[in-house]
Amino acid sequence: MFNADDLAVLPIDAWIQNGVSWVALNLRPIFLAIKWPVENLLTLNDWILHVIPFPLFVVAFFLIAWRLSTLGVATFSAVSLIAIAILGVWNEAMTTLSLISTAIVFCAAIGIPIGIWCARSDRVWNIVRPILDIMQTTPSFVYLVPVVMLFGVGTVPGEVAVVTAAAPPLIRFTNLGIRMVEHEIVEAGLAFGADKRQLLFEIQLPLALPTILGGLNQTVLTAMVLSVVVAMIGAEGLGLVVLQGLGRLDVGRAAVGGIAIVLLAMVLDRITQKLAAPKGGGGAARASLLGTVTRLFKGDRSDEAAQTATPAKQAL
Repeated sequence: MFNADDLAVLPIDAWIQNGVSWVALNLRPIFLAIKWPVENLLTLNDWILHVIPFPLFVVAFFLIAWRLSTLGVATFSAVSLIAIAILGVWNEAMTTLSLISTAIVFCAAIGIPIGIWCARSDRVWNIVRPILDIMQTTPSFVYLVPVVMLFGVGTVPGEVAVVTAAAPPLIRFTNLGIRMVEHEIVEAGLAFGADKRQLLFEIQLPLALPTILGGLNQTVLTAMVLSVVVAMIGAEGLGLVVLQGLGRLDVGRAAVGGIAIVLLAMVLDRITQKLAAPKGGGGAARASLLGTVTRLFKGDRSDEAAQTATPAKQAL
């Protein structure tokens, strides 16, 4: 009988190593261009979060969480932040928060346009979908290998890995949300003379906004997980606290970092969940994306989709 060990082995590992080495050497200016905006925005966010005094930050976060969600979520957020400070890892938590907030900005800037493109073209979606499948089924640690080869080690390369891993959910949910808009409403918009831009920004995106915000919630949670994993390549934050505790067999230190990570993740999850769950009622609303987002940050999360759809349905 044939033995598997007797078969010839393809040197795929050597091919991949040589390919990545060639890319790192010959395309370095491209990776430096990618790294530059990430580094600058991350540095700015990190500086802002560290320079704000602790009491002022807690009060401001409480008010923002109250406006975007509920009083209960805001209270839980404030108590969690105070607990993180009592654990003695406030600065590390702010570094992790800067990593996540920076990742959210880049994921939104990259994921939402790609999701819109996928929703408007089946051909593009058929190309992007298997790529997203691969990205979302790849273990988190695997992202660290090409990032280290192409960008080096440190907090900024770790941020690149976080953005890469956290963008796919937002792309999927954006595509899904736009495709779920009722065909009759789209036809009504076209019948009233809306062009493609007006159709997108005045009808499809407002109606798809709850689904897109659901994707944002998944992106935030994925970014939270990766912000801990990237401590293995030198990224600072709460992940580094856990890694140091494990390396020194200091269970207490690792547990403190883990508790702070759980609290911060729960706070971000509760806020983004409330954003993705619009409530009914609340007067007349502007049937546009700008009006939807404006009302969202004013604290009135009325069901814009239903209000936007009503005139179109009545016109059918």
